Amino acid sequence: MTMRRIRTIGDPVLRTPCEPIAVVDDRVRRLVDDLLETVDQEGRAGLSANQIGVGLRAFSWNIGSEIGYVINPRLVEVSEDDQDGPEGCLSVPGLWYPTRRALYARVVGADLDGNEVVVEGAGLMGRCLQHETDHLDGRLYLDRLDRATHGEAMRALRARL
Repeated sequence: MTMRRIRTIGDPVLRTPCEPIAVVDDRVRRLVDDLLETVDQEGRAGLSANQIGVGLRAFSWNIGSEIGYVINPRLVEVSEDDQDGPEGCLSVPGLWYPTRRALYARVVGADLDGNEVVVEGAGLMGRCLQHETDHLDGRLYLDRLDRATHGEAMRALRARL
């Protein structure tokens, strides 16, 4: 297992949709180990494979006392009820903006043995599941901001350059 470097905004891997994992081999097992180790830090709720430079559909989470992963996740359900709260991203360090998400989300995928995995939750877990599946589709949370907030975020990013 290796703690991996987080790719940040501007890296094209973050804007490229990830490929499904067709075969679980040693490379995929190492990827999952690295995702679990890298997400297991204070203040980290989730981590997608492309955030560590790997264009495959997998992510890990660290919510409350639960750390886990899912391979080839598909967002299959979100609630009509929503939440609007501050959201940040390891790939957009130091910036937090109010982001509207569904309150509840459910993801279906697989584990390393090919067994179906269902991950669901409300609040922070629901937000995490949506955030990480967005990453795997090549989207950042900044893409979900309203127009005025998006402009503010872009100005803040330019000021850092």
